[in-house]
Amino acid sequence: MPTRDRLLALFVVVLWGLNFIAMHPMLDHFPPLFAGALRFAVIAVPTILFIPRPKVKLRWLLGFGLGFGTGQFAFLFLALTHGMPTGLASLVLQASAPFTVLLGGIFLREPLSARQLTGILAAVAGMGVIAWHRAENAVLMPVVLTLLGALCWAAGNLCSRQARPENPIHFTLWMSVIPPIPMFALSTIFEGPAVQWHSLATLGTGEGLLGLAGFSYVVLVGTVLGSSVWTVLMRRNPANVVAPFSLLVPVVGMSAAFFVLDETPALVEVLAGLVVVAGVLFGSLPRRQRSAEALLVSS
Repeated sequence: MPTRDRLLALFVVVLWGLNFIAMHPMLDHFPPLFAGALRFAVIAVPTILFIPRPKVKLRWLLGFGLGFGTGQFAFLFLALTHGMPTGLASLVLQASAPFTVLLGGIFLREPLSARQLTGILAAVAGMGVIAWHRAENAVLMPVVLTLLGALCWAAGNLCSRQARPENPIHFTLWMSVIPPIPMFALSTIFEGPAVQWHSLATLGTGEGLLGLAGFSYVVLVGTVLGSSVWTVLMRRNPANVVAPFSLLVPVVGMSAAFFVLDETPALVEVLAGLVVVAGVLFGSLPRRQRSAEALLVSS
């Protein structure tokens, strides 16, 4: 992997880590489900107008949009709104990696190696410690919501894998067309039109401007810029070389939360988080092959 691409990967890691910080003022102003609907709606409109629809089966596009888009961010935004620490959320979402491996084994009959199983068990153990510690402090529900978001992300990964799009960027952009309608519907039912309208009518206030700034970062920087650069890196380099860089996102997220939001995680959560990241990394390492060509084929 060229040095230029390594620097670009680190650049994306920083963008995505700070994305969690930007969500904080956004969710302070917008109700969570409404924020999710707006986030994807502002991407969906220009996508429909200017981007050709990818030639994939509709069921995989719908599955990717409902899993990666609707489910992941509905649960994540609800978790952050109900007390999930921002930095810890960036870590717990890494559960999507072992969830993806498990779902792939169950539904796609992909073989599960001893290395992957060991990594999954380590990650699950780390998550279990975090959940136990949070339960001791009566704040288990936000962790559960975040884990549900990670599970939805994993389900979306399987749909993306089955779709096999020729242009991943177009596929990712068209995914944004799916979430707005179900998220608007859920927001209308559970948050109400009055709350939705109030968040829009008060955009000119101090809190509203901060919320709009956070919203703009999440959409333009975290989603459009970050995802586009990452997709390019995945096309230019082996996936098993690029993917481990994403494990640095919680490092940036938790560090930024410490300095910006004054969040100080408990030592047991930090140690459990290291076990989670180590487990995900260990499970994602490629199998040893007799030749470099075989390694390339397997990845």
